[in-house]
Amino acid sequence: MEKKPVGKITHYFDHINVGVLELTDELKEGDKISVEMHDGKAFEQTVSSMQIEKQPVRKAKKGDAVGLKLDQPARNATVYKIVE
Repeated sequence: MEKKPVGKITHYFDHINVGVLELTDELKEGDKISVEMHDGKAFEQTVSSMQIEKQPVRKAKKGDAVGLKLDQPARNATVYKIVE
């Protein structure tokens, strides 16, 4: 298993469990990701929902800022795509 960095979570909204992810690589629905906080905590999930400017998208490219539905709170985190 290999992990490839795809971006950073810059904001997190508790009330809707959404993080703002600034992408450095492309990401799409169904990708498996690892969200790793600076305090050493981390979790894995599958990308199930992304939005750009409140519009649902199935895939996003480098340079996009997406709203990403998260399974757990994440602040100041680096996101990696898990490549099997």
